[in-house]
Amino acid sequence: MIDINKDLKSENNTGFGTNANSYGGRFINKDGSANITKIGLNWFERISWYHYLLALPRWKFVTLIFLFYLLLNLGFAIIYFTIGIENLNGANHTPNFFENFAECYFFSAQTFTTVGYGNLNPNGFLTNVVAATEAMVGLLTFALATGLFFGRFSKPKAHLLFSENALISPYKDGKALMFRMVANKNTNLTDAIAKVTLGIMEEENGAMVNKFYNLDLELSTINALTLSWTLVHPITEKSPLFGFTHEDFKNAEGEILVFVKAFDDMFSAIVAASTSYIFEELLYGKKFEMMYHDNEDDTKTILDLDKLNSYYDV
Repeated sequence: MIDINKDLKSENNTGFGTNANSYGGRFINKDGSANITKIGLNWFERISWYHYLLALPRWKFVTLIFLFYLLLNLGFAIIYFTIGIENLNGANHTPNFFENFAECYFFSAQTFTTVGYGNLNPNGFLTNVVAATEAMVGLLTFALATGLFFGRFSKPKAHLLFSENALISPYKDGKALMFRMVANKNTNLTDAIAKVTLGIMEEENGAMVNKFYNLDLELSTINALTLSWTLVHPITEKSPLFGFTHEDFKNAEGEILVFVKAFDDMFSAIVAASTSYIFEELLYGKKFEMMYHDNEDDTKTILDLDKLNSYYDV
């Protein structure tokens, strides 16, 4: 069992709890989300639809929009077909079931989108009521979809990539914990601030508890995040990792929690990103390769994003 320096003061305001036996897995996922599943209420009471749709992966969001469009039109098409295709002026009434249903579906699509080509129109009170209702539903649905598209497009985001692994590297006369990040989009991030916390399982009064310690960084703030930023925690006598060997990192259960905030001048807003490294993702005796260099005529700096995870043995 690793014996952390007792002079170090652990944090109690992390929000992750101290009871190790009640916690499963890592504290923070690699994508920065909390590794928490909420139960006790039904799914609809636990979900914020707006947040859910804004955070949904792009392909899932587009798929959901198309499925909603198809299913809603399918539902109205069934209503029109039930009322009778003879109540749709201009429809080709044939003995073929699928052709008749297709006429109802395409009339529904034209009404839902308020296109109205003119070759099909409702006839009779009931059909007109359904068509008027569908037109209103279509207008409201497209308004909501437009708002969601705009919200996703305009939502401020940090656009930061973190290295897959953290390294224990030689540093000055000792060693240090290192990992790095880079702004991978054409954003302008300034006044970046980083906070790193160590979460580790320790024995206290005969029980295993989660303890959290702030890790001091060589540089915790920078004026502009234009190149890669390697965060360095020197492992000195004041560090909770002091005295850890390669075997200790393999045997201990710990996690490095990373929280970064920066100012995006395009949105005039503070953006945030987070990630974590469990001890299994720490590589011992490695050092990062440089990610940037000058161009051939020495007029511009080249930043190689594909070298974010590149390292070598030392």
